[in-house]
Amino acid sequence: MTSPIMVTLKPGAVVRTRDLANLSDNPSRLAKRLLMEGRLKRLNLGGLFYVPRRTRFGMVGPDMLAVLEVFLNGGPFVETGPPVWNTLGLGGTRHYSFTLFYNTKRSGIFTFANSPVYLKRVAFPQPPTLEWFVVDFLENLESVGLTRGQVAPKLVQAIQEGRFDKACLTREASTYGTAATRRFLECLLGEAP
Repeated sequence: MTSPIMVTLKPGAVVRTRDLANLSDNPSRLAKRLLMEGRLKRLNLGGLFYVPRRTRFGMVGPDMLAVLEVFLNGGPFVETGPPVWNTLGLGGTRHYSFTLFYNTKRSGIFTFANSPVYLKRVAFPQPPTLEWFVVDFLENLESVGLTRGQVAPKLVQAIQEGRFDKACLTREASTYGTAATRRFLECLLGEAP
């Protein structure tokens, strides 16, 4: 028989201790009991738990995006970094052992669901445009071992092919780019027809 508490806590859900307050007068005690019964698992972040999910391969942990949603209290975030930058087709295929998320609340390296995650407080558009990711990539070239000279021909070609919008690229650079990135794009966009 399924308890009413477990109907409320769906498999894969991520909760804080305080989220259990609507289920019990003593949410800490309830969390401790559910942990002992194996119906909740502790994340290695203070006060965060998840409801294990059974798949045909056994029990699995929570989805990283669900953990981030609760960890950042519903604040906005966007995944970026090498996996996203690689899809731009501008060069560089470096791979990091962690995932990079920009957000508006926290900075640091954390471990979510046994995966290292780098959180960085940075301003970003909601929703982010493809051109914003280009500006973000240009701002982080050093971290992927590239120079602007290596990226310039590929970016000009991508603009000529219509993969990126010049006006939007200029707008995103003026809002989110450094002075050096803005100057680089002004010169580059002057060359691209």
